[in-house]
Amino acid sequence: MMAIFALQLSAQNPYEKFIHNLPFPMAEISAPTIPDRQVKLTDFGAVGDGETLCTEAFAKAIDALSKRGGGHLIVPRGIWHTGPIVLKSNIDLHLEMGAVILFAADETLYPLISTSFEGLDTYRCQSPLSGNGLHDISVTGQGVIDGNGRYWRPLKKSKVTDSQWKEFTEGSGVETKKGYWVPSEGYAKGEASANMNVPQGMNTKEDWESVKRFLRPVMVSLVNCRNVLLQDVIFQNSPAWNIHPLMCENIILDHVLARNPAYAQNGDALDLESCRNALIVDSKFDAGDDGICIKSGKDADGRKRGRPCENVVVDGCTVFAGHGGFVVGSEMSGGVKNIMVRNCQFLGTDVGLRFKSTRGRGGIVENINIDGISMTDIKTDAITFNMYYGGKSVAEALADGDNPNNTDMMPVDETTPIFRNINISNVVCNGAGRAMEFNGLPEMPIDGITLRNVNIIAKKDAEFHNCKNITQKDVKITLLE
Repeated sequence: MMAIFALQLSAQNPYEKFIHNLPFPMAEISAPTIPDRQVKLTDFGAVGDGETLCTEAFAKAIDALSKRGGGHLIVPRGIWHTGPIVLKSNIDLHLEMGAVILFAADETLYPLISTSFEGLDTYRCQSPLSGNGLHDISVTGQGVIDGNGRYWRPLKKSKVTDSQWKEFTEGSGVETKKGYWVPSEGYAKGEASANMNVPQGMNTKEDWESVKRFLRPVMVSLVNCRNVLLQDVIFQNSPAWNIHPLMCENIILDHVLARNPAYAQNGDALDLESCRNALIVDSKFDAGDDGICIKSGKDADGRKRGRPCENVVVDGCTVFAGHGGFVVGSEMSGGVKNIMVRNCQFLGTDVGLRFKSTRGRGGIVENINIDGISMTDIKTDAITFNMYYGGKSVAEALADGDNPNNTDMMPVDETTPIFRNINISNVVCNGAGRAMEFNGLPEMPIDGITLRNVNIIAKKDAEFHNCKNITQKDVKITLLE
């Protein structure tokens, strides 16, 4: 009887199979329940000509569905130019093939809101697509959501061709230092006072408004939501991070493509932060920063929130470019635990498996399990643990000659990050700058890492500093001549 029930359950829920044989307990996750009714965006006055602003039509359509108990908002073929879209519970935003939602390049449409960015409580512009405190929501279909990120982002000349640099910087904006362009004077002002993208000394609304262009939003912001599905859609060209679920529960990303240009500053593809029970399956990521990133808040703000990112399965995913294929940190102050990453491929990323933090974060990262990873053309480290993260990619840190001090012992307290009990097995890497780097803190070494059946072809051998209980079984490193 139990076996029959299991087969029926699997047939009814295609996501049930992903929680089999995990090294930690995890509840079943299923797609949200959406009522079987639908409306078309065009029924509310929208015009898909790529020019007419459809903000009001989206709001009216979502409100009309919500008043009827929810359903499917069908976005047909066309380019739907719009300001922010705010989701409501029990609603599926469904993009048909050929449908492009293009968010307007106009900061006046995006009011400043109180939110969290890079793990800190702050103000940012309202996200193009958002939902807060919702349940049973989805974004599905074969269409595209485009954040018009070029309008918002700064640009480093070293990341583009000469012709691209000329095209992007002609006209508006300002070059604040050689080879670095920002889109406005207000952006430059905000950046000059910022600590890791969060401005300091902003005391009044006018202060924040004066640097508004700097406060570029994440494109998809889902906060405190339950039962979420993102399926099949292409998410691209975000102002900052691309997809950012924050403090969500029971969330599924299935067959999505999240992509940004390689020159996109802070252009993370996915940042899963302080979420519980998440599936990231059969999806593709192509990023200007980290690819698949697990976070839980930063420093005192993250520790106060106290919500780990836990019970996460990443299965069958590809990362084409970015600072890291699978990443934990650096904002991990609320903790990260019970993670399974398997059957993934990283093709041309800066780093393959990237774990990063620094003094001041606190938090515990533990029970991370990685099995079955194929990597090619990794620019720096196939696997890295760096407890001296300073805001740069590994490639940038190496180019700048950064060499953190590994010898000074500091007191251990709530601000000391802890990484322990991490299992990495069945990894093949054909081409890396360095095989591995383990760079722990002298007062809190990286503890309990198991490497099993790992084969890496790299220019440089592995390096181990301030780590203990490292188990290696069938680890082979072949150095390129």
